[in-house]
Order: sequence, then C-alpha cells, then structure tokens
Amino acid sequence: MTADMQYFASLEKRIKSYLPSKQIKQIREAYIFAYDAHNGQFRSSGEPYITHPVAVACILADMQLDFEAITAALLHDTIEDTPVTYEQVVDRFGEDVAELVEGVSKLDKLKFRNRQEAQAENFRKMVLAMVKDVRVILIKLADRTHNMRTLGSLRPDKRRRIAKETLEIYAPLAYRLGIHHIKTELEVLSFTAMHPNRAKVIEKVISSARKTRKELIKQILSEIEQRLSSAKIKAKVEGIEKNIYAIYQKMQLREQNFLSIMDIYIFRIIVKDIDSCYRVLGLVHNLYKPRLNRFKDYIAIPKVNGYQSLHSSLIGPHGTPVEIQIRTIDMDQMAEMGVAAHWVYDKNDESNNTTAQIKAQRWMQNLLELQQSVVNSFEFIENVKSDLFPKEIYVFTPKGRIVELPEGATPVDLAYAVHTDIGHQCIGAIVDRKPSPLSQPLKNGQTVEILTSNDSRPSAGWLNFVVSSKARSRIRQALKSLKRDDAIALGKRLLDYSLVGQGGVKAIPKAKIDKITTITKLNSFDDLLAEIGLGNIMSQFVVKSIEHSDKVDLNRYGSNKRLIITGTEGLLVSFAKCCHPIPDDPIIGRINPEKGLSIHHESCRNIIGYQNHPDKYVPLEWAPAAEPWFIAEIWIDITNNAAMALANIISVINAESANVQWLNTEEKDSKIYTVILHIEVKNSIQLNEIIRKISYQQDVVNINRNIN
Repeated sequence: MTADMQYFASLEKRIKSYLPSKQIKQIREAYIFAYDAHNGQFRSSGEPYITHPVAVACILADMQLDFEAITAALLHDTIEDTPVTYEQVVDRFGEDVAELVEGVSKLDKLKFRNRQEAQAENFRKMVLAMVKDVRVILIKLADRTHNMRTLGSLRPDKRRRIAKETLEIYAPLAYRLGIHHIKTELEVLSFTAMHPNRAKVIEKVISSARKTRKELIKQILSEIEQRLSSAKIKAKVEGIEKNIYAIYQKMQLREQNFLSIMDIYIFRIIVKDIDSCYRVLGLVHNLYKPRLNRFKDYIAIPKVNGYQSLHSSLIGPHGTPVEIQIRTIDMDQMAEMGVAAHWVYDKNDESNNTTAQIKAQRWMQNLLELQQSVVNSFEFIENVKSDLFPKEIYVFTPKGRIVELPEGATPVDLAYAVHTDIGHQCIGAIVDRKPSPLSQPLKNGQTVEILTSNDSRPSAGWLNFVVSSKARSRIRQALKSLKRDDAIALGKRLLDYSLVGQGGVKAIPKAKIDKITTITKLNSFDDLLAEIGLGNIMSQFVVKSIEHSDKVDLNRYGSNKRLIITGTEGLLVSFAKCCHPIPDDPIIGRINPEKGLSIHHESCRNIIGYQNHPDKYVPLEWAPAAEPWFIAEIWIDITNNAAMALANIISVINAESANVQWLNTEEKDSKIYTVILHIEVKNSIQLNEIIRKISYQQDVVNINRNIN
C-alpha cells in the first residue's frame, strides 16, 4: 500500500528549515511506517488518525526539536494503538526513538481525576520518565495540545474532564519547563472548554476594549519608540494582549469585575543586550511614573523555570496602568520556549544547555532524589504538585548567595535548600540581623542566617509549617531513621536491664540470638531491639526465650538496678505531660506500644498500682547532671490585682534564670484568680527556690506544683 503523502507536506515544510536531508529522509520513513500502522483508524472528528501524530510532530518542529523527537512524535501511538511492537520500532528507528515512543505510550494511560493508588503510581512513573529523558514530556505536551485543539468532537462531560486534567497537570508542567506558549494555549483551551460562557463574555468585552483603546495603545507605543530613538537604542516595541485565562485569574484574585481591570495589554521591549535592558528601564521610568512596589528584576534573579526579564508597572496617559517587560532577544526566545530554546539534546553534555534547561535538569534531579526518599506514591504526588506552580521568593545567605524558595517558605525550608545536613542541625535563624522563629514565613529580599548545632535533630513539629517538598521529604525520612535508631538504642538498654547479672546483650551467644529472631519472625537482631524499644515486645519475653535453664532475675523491682535518664534519649523517650517530671523527682517509666518509654513522676495518678505490673514499667533514675531544660507545671492563686501580681511572678522566674513557656489564667471566684504556668527549669532544686520566692509575693494566696 502506498502512503498518502499529503498530510506529511506541512511537517516537511517545517523541518526543512533546520534539519539535514538525511534526517528528513528518516522522518519521512517514520511517517510512512505510522501511516501504514494507523491505516483504517479514524479520530472522533472523522479525520484519518494519521493527522494527529503529524500535528504533534508539527508542534515539536515549530520548537525546532531534534529528529529523534520528531520521529518519536510520528510513532507515539503505534505501540499502544496498533499491532506494532517495541522491538519493531527498535529495528527500524533505533533504541533512543523506541524508548521515547514507549515512554509516551505509558503516559497515555494516565488519569489524574482522583488520588487512588494506581493513578498516583502512574503519575510517579510519568515524572520518572520525564527525568530520564525530558523529550518524553515535550512529546506528551504537544500530544495534549493537539487533543485540546480538537476537543469539539467529544461529549461535554468528557471535554470538561480532559480540560480539568490539562489545567491541573499539563499546563503547570509546561510552565515548570518554561514553555510559555504551550502553557498559555493549554490554559486558554482548558478554560474555554470548562467555562464556555465565561470565556465568551471576557472575549466580547476584550473585543470592545480593543476598539475603544486602539488610539491609546498607539500613543503609548509611539511615545516609547520616540524616547528610545532619541537615546539611540535599537529596540522592538510591541503591544501584546493578555489571554482570557490570565484576565480571568486576575479578576478572581482581586475579586474585580472586568471594567475595573484596565491593564489587558503588556508592552514588550526587546533589545540586543542586558546593559540596554537597564538603560531602557531608566528611560521608561522617566517617561511614565512607576507604581510603588511593582518592579521585578528577573534578570538578576531568574524565575525558577529560567525565565528572565525586567517587569515594571507604570502610570501612563490619562492614568492608564501600563505594564512593561524589557528583555533581550535570547531572553524572549527562552521565555517562549523554555527547555526547548536553542535545542541541543545530548544527555552527556550539559555545556551547551540554556538556563531553562539547566534549571529543568536541576528540578528533575530533585524529583529523582525525592522519589527515592518517599515511602509511597501519594506522598510523592503531593510533593510534586506543590512544586509545579510555585510562586517564588528570593532570600540571601550572609555570604550573598541567592536562594529561590516557594512562597510561604520558612527558615527551615531555607536550611534544607542549602544542604540536608544544615536542615537536620537547624536550631534557629537570624533574619535581617534579628532572631526569628523557625516557623515564621520569609519575605522577598531578606538576609537569613541559619544557626546550627551538631547535637540538634529534626522535629516532627516542623512538618506543620514547612512548604517545600525537599524539606518535607527530608524531615520525614530523618524522623523515620531517627525513630528506628532510637528504638534500637532503647531496646538494647531495656534488654540489658532485664539481663541483670547475665552480662547484658553482648553476652548472648549468636545461636540464641538466631533462635529469638526465628521465634519472633523478625529479620535481624536489630529489628528485635527496635520492637522492644517501641514497646511491641517485652524484654522479659525475650529473656525467657533465650533458654529456660538461664538463671535470670526477672524481679526488676527487687534489684537495685535502674535505667539512667539524661533527658537526651531521643524520640522514643518522652516526659509525661500529665505530671511533668523533672530531675531529682522519683520517676518511673511506662512502656507504650509504638511510643516507647514514657517517664512519669512516681506519684502521678495515671500510674497508680504500677508495682502490680512489672512487665509494663521500668524503674528509672536521673543522671547526675541531666542536660536539657525540663517543663514543670505550677498553679498559683492570686488576688484580683492580677496584672501587678503576674508581673511580679514573671520577674521572680526570670531572676532565677528560668523561662515561662506557657501561661493561662482563669477566675476561681470573684476575688481569686488561678494562674497556671509551664516553666522551663533545670531541676527540682531550682523549681523549689522559684516556688519559695513566689510564695512571698504580696498578692499570692497559694502556690502548688501539679504532679497530677
């Protein structure tokens, strides 16, 4: 059968402008191969199916992608929709093309309508395919663009579903890769398909505004051109109309109707070099008054996807808002094409890559690291989605390095952006020379110094305020690792404690260790220790299992041995919030499944009768110098002169070098208030001195420490 070459003509015309004849010949062969494979197949519009792969290849040819990508675009549906196999594509067109075709074929099966496990896993596969070869996603974006252009022949419900999927996934991907023209087209087509009436209304009003503002646009263009000409700067000045989706977004963001949004035009000035960009900026600021805080320098600090330009908003003739973009020819091409600008694809050579390509590679490398650290596909898709459409802020390190962060980022996000170890050891931040909470969101242009300590470890509380996917995944990974390490360490201590007089864990022969792990159905002795530390297996059970003939003293309360507590044991040792034990208090440990060891005051009512359950409780004692601060709770009754009394109480606490962590007041009766305080102290001696001095205060009626 002879292939009909009429559909190939439009593609041939495009590729002749930049590809050598030898490669064009191979692309022609791929067209004939695809034509034969799809023969007899038709699109829902009634056209021969071959028109679709040709249209996809044309979109890529307009970006001047390499011949392998164009070839793969022509073949991208053959493996999935025809009897053609992967091996046949390898034989005819090589392994690189076959891998691209197979990569796109896998993506075609993806659905993003819900977050069920299969969909999440497929999304993960899509991102990994993109990381392996970015051309896979470029072909997929072109495929989706042509499908969106031809949505008209589908049912309304299917149109809306595909449009929603495009708006949520593919348009953000195009943005993240810097391909502005694809992103814009996908957004407009999706918006029109999802909200046809809204789109018509906005288009109608734009058309009306276009006529009424024609003279004003001409005047602004003329005044800018004259000012640049008099300064002898060669430049191309053009007025560009914003697309309907951008206008709709602005209307939603500012909750305005259309009539109040005047700036539907952007005036773009394209010059030859960076120096001219800044000269032009000065000239236009001289021509029209700039609006306060509406200037952005994306040349000095490019956007996360590599975009560079100067943006300024001015007040033009008759008070009309005028938006200006100033960039070089290269920046303009980069702004439209992103990773596809000046396309040179060589997986082994990064020296020829553009800024957008380098940024995309960096982002995709981060995705690769991310997928290796997350536990499941849900976590992965959640983190990637937060990275797709980031609004960036830029902060400085004390050495002047610029760091890009997502909007709402905190010092902890910055710490992890600099280095994972800096994040793990982060204990505080100095923002613009002032101490700042780790949870405080950063602002554009701030200088941030991260304070670290070798003894510090990540906190689970950080997950409540970090916004970057890297920080979130690294914290989760570290906490899982720390929890296991802490569980093993605590499990060893508990088992040593139960092996009183037997030489501890080290004295257990290997044969007996193997026997215990077999009985418990665990993979290793470390797993066993971790289970003991987590409270899932009792150490006495393990001791009894070693050998019945072993003489082991299991009456722990009969022995003088006690576990030593320093206060720095880690995640699996916690201090009970019901009784707030502090150094020098008599203490007892309760073993809780999955939570490890919880430390209580011996008088706490939550552990009454602990002597009757020796398998669940561990006698404890404090180390001679327990290191950190501990929380104690005191209740103070004061007379109705509350403000003065409270000031005096806090003054006493500060004078004793202690800290108030939390405070609450409640009315006991018409004349008495109760103040509940959480105080950070070193030990009970310091606390008793604080209580003694507070009791001397004039307005204090009564004071007690709460140990539940």
